Amino acid sequence: MSAYVISEVDVRDAASFGAYRATAAKTIAHYGGRYLVRGGGANLIEGGPPPKTIIVVEFPTMQRLREWYASPEYAEALKVRQTALDRRLIFVEGVPLA
Repeated sequence: MSAYVISEVDVRDAASFGAYRATAAKTIAHYGGRYLVRGGGANLIEGGPPPKTIIVVEFPTMQRLREWYASPEYAEALKVRQTALDRRLIFVEGVPLA
């Protein structure tokens, strides 16, 4: 069953964000993930606060997603993340539709 990472990002430093993004993308691909949404315009329709940059990544399973997040490869990106961005990070397991 697919699993998803939903990330709401607030960029703190553009140069560091570029480095984080490049490293993270390689590790995501290595663990079988693929971007479904990578930024772009977001419009608030209901609720609040207004959205920042939204990123959605699909992994084949929750186990694979967790392996990616705990991997030594992604640990390198996490070192840069501290200065590059603030974020909310959510893991969601997909539910098959009937």
